[in-house]
Amino acid sequence: MSFAKFDDIRYLARGSPRQQQAYQLFTQYPLMKLLQKFDPILAGTIPINIDIENSDLDIICCFNSKADFKNAIALAFSDFEGFQLTDTVINQQETIVAAFSVDGWPVEVFGQYIPTRQQNAYKHMIVEYLLLEHYGESFRQQVIELKKQGYKTEPAFARLLGLNADPYLELLKPGLISSLSNKK
Repeated sequence: MSFAKFDDIRYLARGSPRQQQAYQLFTQYPLMKLLQKFDPILAGTIPINIDIENSDLDIICCFNSKADFKNAIALAFSDFEGFQLTDTVINQQETIVAAFSVDGWPVEVFGQYIPTRQQNAYKHMIVEYLLLEHYGESFRQQVIELKKQGYKTEPAFARLLGLNADPYLELLKPGLISSLSNKK
C-alpha cells in the first residue's frame, strides 16, 4: 500500500477547510522548500484530518549533521514569532525540535538522524490513517472529541480501540490493523 500522497503537501489543497488553510500557509511561506534537503514530511493530525483548533503543523525531518540542521533551522525560522530551538533525546535518539508561529499557526519542526518515513511520528500517522479509513467517520469524530477533552492523539486512539498498554508502542505493533479488522 502506498502512502505517497503524504509526500507532497498538495493533497491539502483538496482537503478539509483547515487543511486548505494549512496549504495556503505553505504556499505563502516556503517552509517545506526551506527544509527540502532534510526530506520534510508534514505529519501529525492535520494530514489525516483529526486536528483541533490548537493543533500544530508537525514537520518531521531527517538530518545527517545535527549542526547543519540546527544552523539551517535557525537561519530559516529564527525571525518567526516564539522561535525556540531545543536539542534533546527522544526514544534514545538525538533530536532537534524547533517551535515557532507563522500567522497564528503553531509549527514544530522535528529532526532526527532517522529517515522521515521510519520515524515514529510518520509510522503513527500511517497507522492512524489506516484506522480512520477502516472505522470511518464516526470513529474520526470520536477521536476528535477525545482530543478536545485533552487527550493526545495516540492515547485517544488507544482508548477507542481498548488498548491498555503504552499507546505509543501499541499503535506500532505489527498486525494491529488486521487483528482489529476481525473485531469490526
